[in-house]
Amino acid sequence: MDITKKALSIFEALYHLLVLMLTLGCSIQSMPVPTDVPMCTAPETAQYRLTFTGKWTQAAFPKQYPVYRPPAQWSNLIGVTHSSDYHMWQRNEFASNGVREFAEKGEAWTLMKEVETAGERIQSVYGILSAPAVVGGTGQMNTEFEVFARHSYLSFIVRIVPSPDWFVGVDSVDLCDGDHWKDSVTLELFPYDAGTDSGFTFSSPNFETIPQDRITQITSSFPSHPANSFFYPRLKHLPPIAKVTLTKVKKTNQIISLPVEPTQSNLLPSGNEIEDKLINTPLDCEASAWSPWGLCKGKCGESGVQHRTRYVIMHPANNGVACPLLEEDRKCFPDNCL
Repeated sequence: MDITKKALSIFEALYHLLVLMLTLGCSIQSMPVPTDVPMCTAPETAQYRLTFTGKWTQAAFPKQYPVYRPPAQWSNLIGVTHSSDYHMWQRNEFASNGVREFAEKGEAWTLMKEVETAGERIQSVYGILSAPAVVGGTGQMNTEFEVFARHSYLSFIVRIVPSPDWFVGVDSVDLCDGDHWKDSVTLELFPYDAGTDSGFTFSSPNFETIPQDRITQITSSFPSHPANSFFYPRLKHLPPIAKVTLTKVKKTNQIISLPVEPTQSNLLPSGNEIEDKLINTPLDCEASAWSPWGLCKGKCGESGVQHRTRYVIMHPANNGVACPLLEEDRKCFPDNCL
């Protein structure tokens, strides 16, 4: 009898535990999933015109500005329209193999395969867009693309040429604002390091970064190395090296055709869309360390003179600090006189 009562008590306890677990389970399932990603409810698709403007001038970026083999220029633009769960690239994250090849060599094949795979696997990519290269540090490239509510984000990348693995671009800019599309978006662009090549200057030879670093923004003080082509310790911030304008346009049934030849321009284009004043960044003179003191020249028993020199590493520009004296003498007494 005691055994039967004990078995019933255990059964009742298990029954109440099961009821409690089911009750808690139901209440957990009914709780809403928190999210900080706004939902786009725009009813129709939208068409945008993208205008990329290079602002890489010798006046704004005088240090080691590439003038030949090759001169300063921009690669073609590769972009995608996508949902919030996809990233072509992200700051402080590792670059994919596709981003690596594009940032280092301008080769887009692997990057395009990565985009296609993401679109097939999670259906996060809606469309791929491109625009022609800009032959020169300044100039413009244009393209048009379409977005809709589920895929309202734009990302793109443009390689800085020449450079080790530097690029500009945007990561997941949302063109939707609640139930409508934004009329216009303008963003200033700054250089990024893909973290795959350790070169400091525009024309550095290929020097693979092992282990690979994360994507970081290049600033006037980072990397903090005097050889860095973007190192301007007197500046609080680098001037923007490019900008992009996204303008909503009226949809038509016309087929968009892209120019097959790169844009050629050595001057900032004129027009209402270009209102920026030319920036003159001061570049201070950089001199080498002093050489060792030379031999003391003079007669025995009398004071002589010895000489040392240094040379200019970087000439000043745009009213930067002038170069110091490059030669120096001091009195001395000859050694080993007979």
